[in-house]
Amino acid sequence: MSAVLHAHPESGPSLGIDAGKRRRSLSEAGQRGRWWRFAAILIITGIVLVPIMVTVLLAFTPGPNSTATGFTFENLSNVFSKTLAATWLKNSLVTTLSTVVVSVAVAAPAGYVLSRGRSKAVSGYSLLLFVMQSLPIITSVVPLFILFAGMGLVDNLLGLTIIYVGSTMTVATWMMAAYFDSIPISLEEASWIDGCSVFGSFTRVVLRNSLPGVLSTAIFAFLLAWNDYLVAIVFLRSNEIFTLPMGVQSFFQQNATDWTSVMALAVVMMLPPVIVFATLNKYFSVGGIGGSLAGR
Repeated sequence: MSAVLHAHPESGPSLGIDAGKRRRSLSEAGQRGRWWRFAAILIITGIVLVPIMVTVLLAFTPGPNSTATGFTFENLSNVFSKTLAATWLKNSLVTTLSTVVVSVAVAAPAGYVLSRGRSKAVSGYSLLLFVMQSLPIITSVVPLFILFAGMGLVDNLLGLTIIYVGSTMTVATWMMAAYFDSIPISLEEASWIDGCSVFGSFTRVVLRNSLPGVLSTAIFAFLLAWNDYLVAIVFLRSNEIFTLPMGVQSFFQQNATDWTSVMALAVVMMLPPVIVFATLNKYFSVGGIGGSLAGR
């Protein structure tokens, strides 16, 4: 009994020391894990950025027939002065911006119906969107080409824009519906009590609180239309109707490739998405409507 009484006071400090060691070892292990994750992310980021850095470097490097030395804008100047790059840029901007505007304008009310509607018709519409989304665009290119050829929409920016809008519509609708689901319906009910119509509550309440969702949908449509090559190569024939991806492809010849012009035009292609993300990044926010019902 006395041995037990003498051993008990010594067990407290030893347990405290062991617990402290365990905490320190866990903390050190956590720090090592964070450093390993940081190193892995850094390596992956470097691998992803290497092609972009090489593209930018070659775009501002003198070509084989150039007399310039060092850093130069000669490649960009030649691309815009000796080719139809300005026209291709204008065509890409026209088709892309038209796709964004139409896709968002149609997907917003369609997504609102999916989010708030509860009926067999809405469920059928949702299933139809899911089926359409699962089909790749390549399955409809040939039928669309035959149809558009009879309507005079081949080698035409309007026909290309129609296809882009159709290909973005399903995903855009789902994206808008998913964001509308995060907005409490109590906000709309409060506006209805104040005399607002369903359409009025959609435009004045739901859309005003859905800016991040609208911008995400717009960016998705922008990138899909801006980077498309598969549909453009099937439907476009004339040089003056080409978009930028088709313009880049025109520099690839059978026995030679003008790599400096390719890289210069690739840099031009990269700039609009970078500008769009840099400009719209500040408008993305999460949880901006959390206190909208405070006090009710």
